[in-house]
Amino acid sequence: MLAAFLAGAAAYPMLEMAWRGRTHPAMALAGGASFAVLRGVSRMQKGRPLWQQALLGGLMITGVEYVFGLVFNRRHQIWDYRRMPGNVRGQICLPFTLAWCGLSALALSGMRMLRS
Repeated sequence: MLAAFLAGAAAYPMLEMAWRGRTHPAMALAGGASFAVLRGVSRMQKGRPLWQQALLGGLMITGVEYVFGLVFNRRHQIWDYRRMPGNVRGQICLPFTLAWCGLSALALSGMRMLRS
């Protein structure tokens, strides 16, 4: 679990830097928590199809983002999704939930390959 946390803590800020050119130290914690959640999904949902695992993973990562948004982003200093469709209090939005589902599928596929 620690390895998953550390991998996510490194990957999430790098992904954010590549996507929007900036990040925040709290995103390393969010990334670590998100990747740890994905590892749990991978282990507990082993028999389920990848798309179901990816959907669950994307929803759970969205939950992590929402919590981190409420704690670290109260004044929309890190990100602001208020103009995005399907947003909740500007902290999460539908397009990024779908993106997390896709990225979860990639990460879960990688975890499956490592397990084999």
